[in-house]
Amino acid sequence: MESNLYKKAGKALLVLGIDPGTAICGYGFVEAAQGNRLIPHEYGSVTTSAKARMQDRLVKIYDEIDALIQKYRPDAMGVEQLFFNRNVTTAIPVGQARGVVLLAAAKNNLEIVERTPLQVKQSVTGYGKATKEQVIYMVTKLLHLPAPPKPDDTADALAIAIAAGYEANSLPRRNFLEA
Repeated sequence: MESNLYKKAGKALLVLGIDPGTAICGYGFVEAAQGNRLIPHEYGSVTTSAKARMQDRLVKIYDEIDALIQKYRPDAMGVEQLFFNRNVTTAIPVGQARGVVLLAAAKNNLEIVERTPLQVKQSVTGYGKATKEQVIYMVTKLLHLPAPPKPDDTADALAIAIAAGYEANSLPRRNFLEA
């Protein structure tokens, strides 16, 4: 079976980056054009109230991400792989938010590109242990934004879209999808 990304090899790809969370779920659309040129499209965040029931928060995240996918029809979705080394209690709600985001991608037949936090930082800054401030600075510069994206979750989502866009346009990714 041939991948949608493989069919578009050599053409501009629209990638949706997601930084999942139940309070704030950042999103950003980045067009990865030929020559690693990056063009930002819509970006922002889905926010939910801490007072709302968890299932209602997850429905809101799913509905809003699904609506964005329907509106922009991206070619791929970049999602950060979960990595928690300190606070395991935050891993569960983030995992739940990530699950509904992946469900929205699956329902819309999107290719999913998963990247670790280290890989995202490496793609955006050239250094896998970059600080959050360095990532935000590079996202702002790479996308020629007039100001750093707010909140940080939105900047993270754009960084994920950039990393996924680079990967989707790379020869190793195309070879992997061919196999």
